[in-house]
Amino acid sequence: MDWFKRKKGISGNERKSIPDGLWVKCNKCNEIIYRRELQKRMFVCPKCNYHFRVTSKEFIQYYFDEGSFREFNQNIRSVDPLKFKDSKKYTDKLKEAQKKTGLNEAVVTGDATIHGQPVVTAVMDFFFIGGSMGSVVGEKISRAIDRALEKRVPLIIVATSGGARMMEGALSLMQMAKTSAKLARLSDAGIPYIAVLTDPTTGGTTASFAMLGDIHIAEPGALIGFAGQRVIKQTIGQDLPEGFQTAEFLLEHGFVDLIVARQEMRATLARILRILWPINGENGKSREKLETAGAAANPEVHSDNSSPPGTGRQTAG
Repeated sequence: MDWFKRKKGISGNERKSIPDGLWVKCNKCNEIIYRRELQKRMFVCPKCNYHFRVTSKEFIQYYFDEGSFREFNQNIRSVDPLKFKDSKKYTDKLKEAQKKTGLNEAVVTGDATIHGQPVVTAVMDFFFIGGSMGSVVGEKISRAIDRALEKRVPLIIVATSGGARMMEGALSLMQMAKTSAKLARLSDAGIPYIAVLTDPTTGGTTASFAMLGDIHIAEPGALIGFAGQRVIKQTIGQDLPEGFQTAEFLLEHGFVDLIVARQEMRATLARILRILWPINGENGKSREKLETAGAAANPEVHSDNSSPPGTGRQTAG
């Protein structure tokens, strides 16, 4: 049995170790998954279909055509208007988040295409201070809405957020009204807005732009809600239904239109866009014919020969 005996020790150069993060444990079924295999599956568990939280960069890679994304307003940064400090200064938290994620803020905005269809998009990043909505997040989303209105192309917002950014106080809460008012203008112009809700979408984000879409699509198992379950239970003094605030529960009760797996999201978005905003020559109708028909149906809204009406989105408040 000499082949089991090591004649010499292993030198430092020969010693090998398992790299950190080579294996990932599923948060739902506890399956241990090889990271590279998980990356190939867009970070969806092969055993239980659990959708891991991913970065804005990965959402852009999964949802939009390769190489089509062109970022704008990337250099806008938050300041510290309240000189806020709890366990550490707000300015220090911003610097840490920027270093950790490589982003300037919790949302990335840009032009892109989906199966060749031009869109304007805002993609949130939960790994930047929990995807919290501060003044810059509200401003960048508002500018993205303005760009969609100017270019007359559909808007897609990929939401993932823990809510308003408390370090900016009332200034953060004001972004709810600001983004909602901008979306009302987009609706009046008849330009489609699709909201993609991922895990988690909560707080002021849910109470504003995330739930004002013409179409609401959620990833499977996503947590979607306003206040936390414990707060709600203490407020109403009742037990909450099983699965409360999950995408599946919201679909059953009419708050979400579709639940779509991450691997199928791009194709699904493309089909919806072809229906809501067909490009010239598709479906036997040209954009000009659609615009003319829309203007005739509603001359007050379409006096500038704008695009066909949306699906009746209502604004908050």
